[in-house]
Amino acid sequence: MFIITISKEISMISLFIFVFIIALLSLSFHSNYVVSAINNRVENPIYKGNENESKIALECNVVWGTEFVPQMLNILKEKSVRITFFIGGKWAENNPELLKDIVSNNHEIGNHGYDHKMHSQLNNVNNKKEILKTQEIISNICGIRTDLFAPPSGDFNDLTLNVVHELGYKTILWSIDTIDWKREGKDIIIRRVLQKPHNGAFILMHPTKYTVEALPEMIDGLRGKGFSICTISELIKKD
Repeated sequence: MFIITISKEISMISLFIFVFIIALLSLSFHSNYVVSAINNRVENPIYKGNENESKIALECNVVWGTEFVPQMLNILKEKSVRITFFIGGKWAENNPELLKDIVSNNHEIGNHGYDHKMHSQLNNVNNKKEILKTQEIISNICGIRTDLFAPPSGDFNDLTLNVVHELGYKTILWSIDTIDWKREGKDIIIRRVLQKPHNGAFILMHPTKYTVEALPEMIDGLRGKGFSICTISELIKKD
């Protein structure tokens, strides 16, 4: 009887130790999971810059509308305005001299992916390929290493954001959209821009006929409202 009691006590102790070990392992796994989730947290895209200064950035995505780019450059030069051009890799391959003209006019160059694909539909490898191929082409043409990425059509997911961050880029979107690709006329573009401009705004545009027509009035109108115009990097830089 004494032996049976001791045996039961040993069994209970063993069971307690087993449950305790399982609990510790579970806690450890949970902690590691939480830490891992925090460490892998994506970096959010940037929709606008410093809201404490009356500055606005113009950004122009270039994968088509090539014939309008020289006209835009002339207007920007006349108005003494620098903007950020997000360049498609395939476009850069086909228009190296025009890309050099953009750079020689002291505009900022960003990365717009190689083939204007929807990045939320790409896997890790192809997300990287689109960005790195464009980076290499731009670097070979004008010696610039881009660090801002504007996803085509503003399309992205968490995987895209992780890849962008891993490659040392920042994901850039916009807070004011001209929607100039609809080609509805210069007055509509101007109204969209000047209706509610705000500190730190990123204004998205493309090289179109109506954008060229609207650009001088956009610039004058923004300045008339007390805004200065700069590049994306100038708006997001840390003091």
